[in-house]
Amino acid sequence: MTEALRADCSRCFALCCVVPAFSVSADFAIDKAAGTPCPHLRADFRCGIHDGLRGRGFPGCAVYDCFGAGQKVSQVTFGGRDWRASSAIAPGMFAAFTVMRHLHELLWYVTAALTLDAAAPVRADLIRARAETERLTLLGADDLTTLDIDAHRAAVNAVLRRASELARESYRGPDRSGADLVGADLTGADLRGANLRGAYLIGADLTGADLDLADVTGADLRGADLTGADLSGTLFLTQSQVDSAVGDGRTALPASLTRPAHW
Repeated sequence: MTEALRADCSRCFALCCVVPAFSVSADFAIDKAAGTPCPHLRADFRCGIHDGLRGRGFPGCAVYDCFGAGQKVSQVTFGGRDWRASSAIAPGMFAAFTVMRHLHELLWYVTAALTLDAAAPVRADLIRARAETERLTLLGADDLTTLDIDAHRAAVNAVLRRASELARESYRGPDRSGADLVGADLTGADLRGANLRGAYLIGADLTGADLDLADVTGADLRGADLTGADLSGTLFLTQSQVDSAVGDGRTALPASLTRPAHW
């Protein structure tokens, strides 16, 4: 994946620590309103408890990924101006970040789809989707905040679904898109080619499961047990999803992803 689609906190003004709202839960130890800085945010735009987020009750922060949207808004959209030094730009910057994150996430998925040999029939459509999405990321702040991101996402997702169908065609796995699989016992399950887009797999036991060419776009894997599971060929698996799950040294991951330190 290109560096532009990886978060670079050194070039961002901690937008992920300010823009989103969160509530006390298993993921966050405190309540925080949208658009307000986290109390752990330091003056240098760094997290004061970054090395101990999980232990301090903030696993939700530990797994968050902006797909590079933070530095794009900070350095390109707003030309290096920060919301603390120029408080008047704060509302526009925060609104732009929300849209930019959607765009960069789409870019990540399209870029991943373009690596699939089986998706060759829709390669031209994917290239057009990537070009248009990249064009939108260069809009000014005002245009970004008025962009119909839902319509653009729907159009790109239509192409991504087709790419997924082509890639999974050899297995014809089960369609469990959007399924409630919270806490499900899927030990050793054959999920090759399964459609798991948007599935709720929170706390599911996937020990030893085979997810070759399974599409996990947007699947919630928080607390899922991936011990000994094979995800080396899983489609659209993100680092954030891996970080939110549980695994071990036997869990097979795509070469592009990193084994979490807490496993």
